[in-house]
Amino acid sequence: MDFDQPLVRGRLVSRYKRFFADVVLEDGTELTTHCPNPGAMLGLNTPGFPVWISKSDNPKRKLAHTLEIVEVDGGLVGINTMHPNRLVAEALDQDLIPELSGYASIRREVNYGVASRIDFLLEAPDRPPCWLEVKNSHLKRTGTLAEFPDCVAARSLKHLGELKAMAAQGHRAVMLFVIQRTDCDLFAACAELDPKYAAGLIDAAQAGVEVLCYACHIGADAIRITHRIPWRDAPVVAE
Repeated sequence: MDFDQPLVRGRLVSRYKRFFADVVLEDGTELTTHCPNPGAMLGLNTPGFPVWISKSDNPKRKLAHTLEIVEVDGGLVGINTMHPNRLVAEALDQDLIPELSGYASIRREVNYGVASRIDFLLEAPDRPPCWLEVKNSHLKRTGTLAEFPDCVAARSLKHLGELKAMAAQGHRAVMLFVIQRTDCDLFAACAELDPKYAAGLIDAAQAGVEVLCYACHIGADAIRITHRIPWRDAPVVAE
């Protein structure tokens, strides 16, 4: 996923009201930017952190600039929660996720379950449909471990239940975590912040839901899905 133009570097002054962030550019320009992340952004909203922002030429936008990346301890973290689905769509189109290759059609935002919509539905004449849910992971608290979620995620837990139902019907169901950090090589559900989701992810895996975790290249010009990393707490499923 290429940015329309290279990002501009600055420093975070304050992130507030969930969707706003004040930033000072390296030339001293002060900006109020859109913060496309409704979550807690734990460890990423400290004033003074280096950040990277994009600019839109759309005259209808109230805020022309968007907070895209935060630099933490030398690593880059993508905080835009709109990007993971775009990254996955691009990766599927380019066959960058081997576990999800070989499907004839890919549809997005398909209704299923109880008032839910799946991020992607992959279909082919000779195999069961694949229901693919995508989540963004940008939390890191210790070492090189990426975690999800960074707060209680009741809606995400509901999505696990919907995937379990698909697996029970003989379909393929996949939970894909996109790790928007350059400093992590392992993934875990954050039981400390949401024990129900952590337990639910293990339960879903034991019920036949596949769990994939993919890391990203992050730069001022582009973000791309690159390679799979392990899920630390993956249960051993009997064959």
